[in-house]
Amino acid sequence: MAERAAQATAFLERAGWGAARRAHLAGDASNRRYERLRQDGARAVLMDAPPARGEDVRPFARIARHLRGLGLSAPAILAEEAGAGFLLIEDLGDDLYARLLDAEPAREAELYVAATELLAHLHAAPPPRAITDYDPPLMGDLAALALDWYAPAEATAPARTEFADLVTGMCAALAPGAGVLVLRDYHAENLLWLPERRGLARVGLLDFQDAMAGHPAYDLVSLLQDARRDVPEATEQAMRAHYVAITGQDGAAFSAAYAALGAQRALRILGVFARLCLRDGKPRYLDYLPRVWDHLQRNLAHPELAPLRRRIAAHLPAPDTQLREELRRRCPTPTP
Repeated sequence: MAERAAQATAFLERAGWGAARRAHLAGDASNRRYERLRQDGARAVLMDAPPARGEDVRPFARIARHLRGLGLSAPAILAEEAGAGFLLIEDLGDDLYARLLDAEPAREAELYVAATELLAHLHAAPPPRAITDYDPPLMGDLAALALDWYAPAEATAPARTEFADLVTGMCAALAPGAGVLVLRDYHAENLLWLPERRGLARVGLLDFQDAMAGHPAYDLVSLLQDARRDVPEATEQAMRAHYVAITGQDGAAFSAAYAALGAQRALRILGVFARLCLRDGKPRYLDYLPRVWDHLQRNLAHPELAPLRRRIAAHLPAPDTQLREELRRRCPTPTP
């Protein structure tokens, strides 16, 4: 830890921020760390993403430059040492959607309309070249994380293969194609409100380093079926209708794709959040499981998802208090 801290200090000195006052910023579910810097009236953020712990700053920098090229408010890259895992980026402030909506719930329509219209703008542009596809086989494999971690008693090799194949087939039938950039973590804790900017640039973007090429419904599901906050069903329906109207999507086909990708995403999150507890010692993510399960059930109600609905009803338990407490009991103490 001391060696890594010294490397960060040396990076900041080379970037001209060696005299900055530094304060820790809340991080995400990864091994990245963030610090807010203040120097001579200016602000910036240090992203510390140790390569030795599997992190890589290059995808973030690449997608940030792409988004900025579309006129969107991703953080500017101020300094970069990719091999060492350091970025100095623009500080977009503290006005996260989640915080603003807690304080001013009446602004929900304004903020969600802006976020929905940003997706329509993003999806009208081609994705960056040579970006990986978020394709049905990958989605099926990631959905099976629900068996690996959330319900491991179901995760025999044949059962896992069958489950992944079922989700793969569903996504291939209902949400084919990989035509747009999907940020894959597009929700209220990764969006900032920047009222001093104009138009879509008022929506600040964070945590998009895992972006891939996929179906346009995916990020809309991420926004409207938020694992960390309740989005009113009326807001979800209104924003779906707004997106369909401004993009000219076929309503019925988009509805089926939205349900399929929502179910896939909910299954993946059940597995990831259980893994964050059981592997990484982060039990707080268990508190979100009931909301994610509700999203899953809402998506499974679509008639096209009947085969997956039957499979889950037979083999995947709901995250009731007893199940969550059992997961919490098995959660290790995190390693510093």
